[in-house]
Amino acid sequence: MKRLLPLLCALLLAACGDEPPRKLNVGDPAPRFQTVRLDGTPVDFPAAYAGKPVLLRFWADWCRFCEPEMKLIDIVRQRHPSLSVLAVNAGQDRSTVAAFMQKLGVGYPAALDESSKIAKSYGVVGLPTTYLIDGNGVVRGKIVGEADEAMFERQVRGLLQ
Repeated sequence: MKRLLPLLCALLLAACGDEPPRKLNVGDPAPRFQTVRLDGTPVDFPAAYAGKPVLLRFWADWCRFCEPEMKLIDIVRQRHPSLSVLAVNAGQDRSTVAAFMQKLGVGYPAALDESSKIAKSYGVVGLPTTYLIDGNGVVRGKIVGEADEAMFERQVRGLLQ
């Protein structure tokens, strides 16, 4: 039953809205979106990050891989100060996101996507999903599912070259 919960949640995420999820590939422009961070700061992506490489992470607190991986992402981020990280929560409310981020204690911001509209525009059908986006707003890498620190490090190094 425990294994079915993440699958069921992924299917529910995929079923949100009227249109099928977009298929986003390496080399595609990152879809634009506007949302807010937990602290209320507006986010206009990718415009707000122009010229900066970004690791864009889609997550939820029920995702069993998200917590340990978000801590690993923070370790990699600390080694690469030119990297920006934005953790977009898919489908949960502000209080749930705030509690999880406080528990994690990571040094990067979380943004809200309560309706999963942003996740869907990125073609996210399961969590976690991570995109690496260059300073020109172009997708340069994608990690779907579980990853380790070495994989995040390789992807970030490739993005920063």
